[in-house]
Amino acid sequence: MPIAAASASLSFSSSSSLFLSSPLCARFKSSLFLSSCSPSKTYKKSPLFVVRSELATLPVLSFSGEKVGEAPLDLRSAAPSTARAVVHRALITDRQNKRRGTASTLTRSEVRGGGKKPYSQKKTGRARRGSQRTPLRPGGGVIFGPKPRDWSIKINRKEKRLAISTAIASAAIAADALVVEDFEEQFAQAPKTKDFIAAMQRWGLDPKQKALFLMTEVSDNVMLSSRNIGTLKMLTPRTLNLFDILDAQKLVFTTSAVDYLNAMYGENAEEGDEEEYEEEDLEEEDGIEGEGSS
Repeated sequence: MPIAAASASLSFSSSSSLFLSSPLCARFKSSLFLSSCSPSKTYKKSPLFVVRSELATLPVLSFSGEKVGEAPLDLRSAAPSTARAVVHRALITDRQNKRRGTASTLTRSEVRGGGKKPYSQKKTGRARRGSQRTPLRPGGGVIFGPKPRDWSIKINRKEKRLAISTAIASAAIAADALVVEDFEEQFAQAPKTKDFIAAMQRWGLDPKQKALFLMTEVSDNVMLSSRNIGTLKMLTPRTLNLFDILDAQKLVFTTSAVDYLNAMYGENAEEGDEEEYEEEDLEEEDGIEGEGSS
């Protein structure tokens, strides 16, 4: 995926609505952001930092595609005046921090060879040449070429979390998100991609469109059933990122994932909750690796 396509520009309408003008995120073009939800609460920590909490109600579908209830999604969202900058900064930070920065070229002093003068200075009728490794000749050094460098930039943890919750809240308000019941038991017998595609169609999802599934835990059979669907991404709280949220046309959450979002990015979310959740995941992964190695 090209980085230029990922850096979607955010713009605002006269009705204080947030939408993305990039084709990757066309769903935001018709979504009224922070305008049609109720109730609405505003939290002020300083005159320049305003965070709002917007309540959206998402339909809950069973594995058969029937609506069995509704799930509230109450996430903190940036104010319309600052949402564009927050989301853009977080997106650029994520993409730039993934750059390895290992590109390297050799200058004329580092390239091999060139110790002997090619031909004499005078009496040849040619331009004077002191080395075969001059940047003006093939095989020579590179002028101002790239060298290994660190491309990473810093972003505050609160700002990054606010950008993620703002993007999810915008998709929820635009009716491009839904909730499904946990379906790990449906694939307990054996993994089957055909059954997973049939379930997506029952949920109103087009397998040819990009969809993002957020689950607190992804079983092996579910992963095997969905990995051959090129437009589908299965994420957990540890792998949740802003680019995949903006790149997807549909967001699908399990009921346990909705509880996680409300706990981590909701009105009563605490900054230490996310660290505790990540530490628990790391302990579980270390335990699994230890069992396999023994």
